[in-house]
Amino acid sequence: MPRSTELAVATPQPLELLVERAREYTVDARAGSTRRAYLSDFASFQGWCAKHGLPSAPTTPEAVAVYLASLADAGRKASTIERALAGIAWAQRGRGFPWQRAHPAISAVMTGIRRKLGMAPAQKAPVIDLELARLVATLGGDLRGLRDRALLTMGWFGAFRRSELVALTVADVKKEREGLVVAVRRSKGDQEGRGAEKGIPYASSPALCPVRALDAWLEASRVAEGPIFRAIDRHGRVASEGLSDRTVARIVQATAKRAGLDPKAFAGHSLRSGFATTAAKKGKSLDAIMRQTLHKSEQVARGYIRHAKLFDDNAAVGIA
Repeated sequence: MPRSTELAVATPQPLELLVERAREYTVDARAGSTRRAYLSDFASFQGWCAKHGLPSAPTTPEAVAVYLASLADAGRKASTIERALAGIAWAQRGRGFPWQRAHPAISAVMTGIRRKLGMAPAQKAPVIDLELARLVATLGGDLRGLRDRALLTMGWFGAFRRSELVALTVADVKKEREGLVVAVRRSKGDQEGRGAEKGIPYASSPALCPVRALDAWLEASRVAEGPIFRAIDRHGRVASEGLSDRTVARIVQATAKRAGLDPKAFAGHSLRSGFATTAAKKGKSLDAIMRQTLHKSEQVARGYIRHAKLFDDNAAVGIA
């Protein structure tokens, strides 16, 4: 029997299904960590609304204003309340309900919260070059020491976000004469998944060199494919799965403690901000720093180098 040359006509999908699919794509436009935070914030709002007999979606500006005030009374930070507001807004828009961020009821209560609580976030200290040397000096030559040295130096010289660092695979790294070319498949600032590349050069100090450190870790661990940075059990066995991004913070804090530094002052993000701060102090241009950090906003990038210029051309230096 001859085959028909007619094109098959797709069966129309119900409008409700199409709306749901559109909503899923809208949700996917946010980074995973941001989406989880928004879901958690909105779940808290839903619980509060249920307790007071109010609808959570759609909600009203007046209800949101009272909820935000309750968070302030409960001792939440202004930055936490701002994120809660963003989560509520995200949930309303995602469900197709109107949202008025500039409504007087919301803007007035947020102005009062900012004035009373302030908006300056508690920022972790950057790991500058001298502190990186102190951290690395605490590490031994066993598997864990080799891994942590590679993680700290790669994280610092590559100005990686924690999520980018733990997502690296062996296939993402290519060795060249000048150093490493590292493919960043996706990052917080790259929601469309276009990807980017970073150059990781050899360091003049062998002890701090990320290229040598990575070579040593891969050789000793025999990791030839898959995630680069992995857990190691108490018997010295290397896991097949990659580390979580939270582990980066724990490694930074543990090595900071061994180096005689306050571990609470640092986090995983300290490697990235420390690179930017050090690069600025060494005279690197903002454009060059942004190419390594993959920042798209100059304003955000400048926030990373906030400490670098405090004493450069400082009016208070040398006057007494």
